[in-house]
Amino acid sequence: MKIIDKYILKRYLGTFSVMLLMFIPIGIVIDVSEKVNKMIEKKIALSEILIYYVDFTIYFANLLFPIFLFLSVILFTSKLANNTEIIAILSSGISFNRFLRPFFIGATLVSLFALMMGFFLVPSASKGFNDFRYKNLKGNSQTRETSDIFRQIDTDEYIYVSNYNYMSKTGFNFTFEKFKDNKLVYKINSNRIKYNEKSKKYTLHNYTKRTIGVTNDILESSDKKTLVFNFEPDDLTPVVYVAETMSIGDLYSFIDKERKKGNANINTYLVVFYKKFSLPISAFILTLIAVAVSSMKRRGGMGVNLAIGICIAFTFIFFDKVFGTLAEKSAFHPFIAVWIPNFVFGILAIYLLRNAKR
Repeated sequence: MKIIDKYILKRYLGTFSVMLLMFIPIGIVIDVSEKVNKMIEKKIALSEILIYYVDFTIYFANLLFPIFLFLSVILFTSKLANNTEIIAILSSGISFNRFLRPFFIGATLVSLFALMMGFFLVPSASKGFNDFRYKNLKGNSQTRETSDIFRQIDTDEYIYVSNYNYMSKTGFNFTFEKFKDNKLVYKINSNRIKYNEKSKKYTLHNYTKRTIGVTNDILESSDKKTLVFNFEPDDLTPVVYVAETMSIGDLYSFIDKERKKGNANINTYLVVFYKKFSLPISAFILTLIAVAVSSMKRRGGMGVNLAIGICIAFTFIFFDKVFGTLAEKSAFHPFIAVWIPNFVFGILAIYLLRNAKR
């Protein structure tokens, strides 16, 4: 590796690290200012708060790292251009493609690190982050899933709860329906259902069961009844929350299981799965765009480059959110939806680089 490669790579990784070290504390300060009253009110232990903010840092650093990387590349490349260092490098006989090599090396290192984090570290951080919020930071009216939860747990079995408390593993207004040949066989209702982690069984309060007969139905009721069902508590949690807390292997197995069940929320899980791969690739694309935008010396200086970069960054976020939501809420294929932003901005990167070379 030549001196010029080491110089640019050092600036690449150094500016990116400084960008993270600048913005993550700002995010933590804002979060603390919003939640400090509830933390004091609930007398949360300092050690628990510190663990929460470690998870908070990992969670949001992974979520926003392509944008931080993009802005940091624009920042230090603009500085190189304003100091005429890029002109000196290219005038020495180095081609523009050769000039890009240390940027590719830096993007590769950052992407591999982000990929490993997304596979193994981020799921654990996401679980800790969300668990803390559900347990300590949300009011009593928000500790349960606000929307109705309906799941198909097998080809002919369906469950429904009106509300679900993730922390206490308790659901309310529970219904279980068993079908055969598109006909209802029996239906179970309960005012409250609670999962016991030790016995792996569910306790139903105010239990009723109606078995459909040819001429007469059979009714069964009890104040309290313990049963075994073919579903896990995770089937009752918010779908994105479940997917975000799983490692890549567990998520793949979970998606395969849910696909066999015919789960209607399968697209939501697939969006999370594909984003684990598409997010690191976006580091390459955004790096190329940042270099192409900021490698030219402009009359407005670094401010113009940053303004252009911020517009491109927010456009990228807009595309990512729109197509991700589209895949979750419609029949649009999740793989295509997740990769469209990278494809569109990849074409933009090629176009901008061709102009920059001129």
